[in-house]
Amino acid sequence: MSVIGIDFGNESCYVAVAKAGGIETIANDYSLRATPSFVAFAGRNRVLGVAAKNQQVTNMNNTIGGFKRLLGRKFDDPVVQEELRTLPYEAKALADGGIGIRVNYLDEEHVFTPEQITAMLFTKLKEDAFKELKTQINDCVIAVPSYFTNAERQALLDAAHISGLHVLRLINETTATALSYGFYKQDLPAVEEKPRNVIFVDFGHASLQVSACAFHKGTLKMLASCSDAVGGRDFDMMLAMHFNKEFLTKYKIDASSKKRAFLRLMTEVEKLKKNMSANSTKLPLNIECFMNEMDVSSSLQRSEMEELCSHLFQRIEKTMRKLLLDSKLAPEDIHSVEIVGGSSRIPAVKQLIEQIFGKPASTTLNQDEAVSRGAALQCAILSPAVRVREFSCTDVQPYPVRISWTDTDGLHDMKVYEQYHAAPFSRLLTVHRKEPVTLNLHYEQNSIPYSDTFIGSYHVKGIKPGANNEPQEVKVKVRINHDGIITISSAVMYERKESEEPVSPTPAANGDQKTGDGGASPDAAPQQPGDDAGKAGEPMDIQEDKKKKVTTKQVELTIESKTHGFAFSELQKYLDEEKKMIGNDFQEKERIDAKNALEEQVYEVREKIQSEGLLHPYIEEQDASAICRELEETENWLYEEGESCEKAIYKERLEKLRAKIEPVRIRYEEYSGQEQAFTELGYSIQQTLKAVEQYRAKEPKYEHLTETEMINITEAAQKAQKWYEEARSKLVGIRKTQDVPVKLADIRHETQTLTTCTNSVLNRPKPKPPTPPADQQNGPAPAGNGGGADATTPGGDQHDAPKQTTEDSMDVE
Repeated sequence: MSVIGIDFGNESCYVAVAKAGGIETIANDYSLRATPSFVAFAGRNRVLGVAAKNQQVTNMNNTIGGFKRLLGRKFDDPVVQEELRTLPYEAKALADGGIGIRVNYLDEEHVFTPEQITAMLFTKLKEDAFKELKTQINDCVIAVPSYFTNAERQALLDAAHISGLHVLRLINETTATALSYGFYKQDLPAVEEKPRNVIFVDFGHASLQVSACAFHKGTLKMLASCSDAVGGRDFDMMLAMHFNKEFLTKYKIDASSKKRAFLRLMTEVEKLKKNMSANSTKLPLNIECFMNEMDVSSSLQRSEMEELCSHLFQRIEKTMRKLLLDSKLAPEDIHSVEIVGGSSRIPAVKQLIEQIFGKPASTTLNQDEAVSRGAALQCAILSPAVRVREFSCTDVQPYPVRISWTDTDGLHDMKVYEQYHAAPFSRLLTVHRKEPVTLNLHYEQNSIPYSDTFIGSYHVKGIKPGANNEPQEVKVKVRINHDGIITISSAVMYERKESEEPVSPTPAANGDQKTGDGGASPDAAPQQPGDDAGKAGEPMDIQEDKKKKVTTKQVELTIESKTHGFAFSELQKYLDEEKKMIGNDFQEKERIDAKNALEEQVYEVREKIQSEGLLHPYIEEQDASAICRELEETENWLYEEGESCEKAIYKERLEKLRAKIEPVRIRYEEYSGQEQAFTELGYSIQQTLKAVEQYRAKEPKYEHLTETEMINITEAAQKAQKWYEEARSKLVGIRKTQDVPVKLADIRHETQTLTTCTNSVLNRPKPKPPTPPADQQNGPAPAGNGGGADATTPGGDQHDAPKQTTEDSMDVE
């Protein structure tokens, strides 16, 4: 079983795996490490990754990309509306206010949520990992942007669940980068020493994340993390708008009016931007048949690009300076600044880093794969399937969190977590209530980059007043878990009950009585009618011998929550749909493979039976013409009504076609292989007869063989010789278009029979000479040896004779 780390990016994904030799980033089915974050639908096909990105221009409406920023959001969210304006596919509002992406799949309209689209991409990543590792993929850690809210994190967990992945943890991309940096460092300061403070700048396709991290040996602690929704795509957009404006003036064409043309322009300016990172000279931009069959051309220099995007650089500078302020680090406290992310290669960004932090940008980390490697390391640390040394990670909660509730006194609101509070973490809050209460968690207003601050609403049931109708103490646990998700995980009511008990003879025993919660004892309950103290016949002064005892009972309360994410029934429905689509993908692949096999057979057979083809000499002209006609009919059928048939129909046609060409192919194999087979048989006959001649000539290597054995192999060779001559005579005058009268298998059988018979005799090893007795190996024993038999006795004669024979045999040899 393997553990993997997934870097789910807005433009592309990386998958790293923890192996015995370290962390390795795996390649997809195109031998690329980066898998584009694209999902496409083409008729009955669901296309994922590289293949989906390749058809973005031709299948624009059904190719889905840029959906990471849609996760967990509502359709009317301003951020969502801004995203949808730049995306070529169609989206609509769902009944619950969510986002639905409309596509054509299986020749009918389907609407998928961004979570389902993400699950499809995860299915592809899981499949690539399985193909690469040849083992089951279960546990994983997924890296998420540090600015993700509860809603987005829960949406990502739901997507992973739909794809069948077991997520051990969601790790912030900033933390994953820091882990991949610090895990292999052997020179980190000890715990009691001053920490090593490192700044990490992650500038990717759709966002900028800047974080400060303090390292000690075996530990890292995030100090602060700032972000902005500015990325490489914003630079692409600025360049595309610049060129579009120029083309409008120069060529009178407006690329923004045509989605396909604008997509092509975005692709070309992205290439230009990457080239400008390495060249400061003026670079050309040329696009053939751009619009209205018109070619366009222009050029741009790096300095001009920096001027066009000056406002973007200002946003980057603002984010970096905010991190310095939030982390409370001075430039002299910073050890180094590490950069990752594709857009961090822009020279102006590196200049800003040096200007703000006073340190040059360091590129010791792999700028594209650092996040996925850090996620894989975290997965290896958490998973029981892999043994790895411990490395502690303390993350931060990027936004302040508040809790509120309403009672008879009005609205109550308090802060639960400050910004940059350590995570994971649990905090107990105490409230005094007589009845059930609804607690609301929300982010502090204007602290998050979205309009919706809602985290969750939690209705705590089962609260009831105490014996004297006083409020009960309720402790509520507000937790930030290791996924960065904030929730009310439990609520406990401390129910106090009073009872009377006799005074103990030892005064000290009663004088130290306490409540179960360590607080002051509650007031005594007033006497009620019917109490035992009021019964007739009982002394009324018994109360002086009784003392109030308070016991505390902990009651686990039920919480009904309303928060982000799918309900269980919805999640199960989406999971079943994904399994069905995976099954459909498999069936469609088999169908396409069967169709391709039939198409390949048509081309292959046509090529081989034509005048210069391999099979042409072995087929009659009229038969070849008939097969060619059938091939042409099959080819036409494939591109017309046979375009979308089931697998069984393709297989049936393929089998019929093979049945007609199979006799020709068999004749070709028989005739082309017979000469070699006859040569091998003749050689075997010659070798056998040669061995017989050597035996007759008293060759020493065959002197251990018997006359009977040699007669047997001679007869076998003569029999094979006769069969050889008869078979050769049958082939005289036979045309290649006729079935061969002597089968290739029969020739090989004769060769095998003769070879087996001959080898069993000729390869029989010589018998080894007998080993002399132990008392003869060192020479004859001296005469008169007292313990043995006398040489003149009959017993001695019986033993000496074979010993002497053995010695003679050895002397002769």
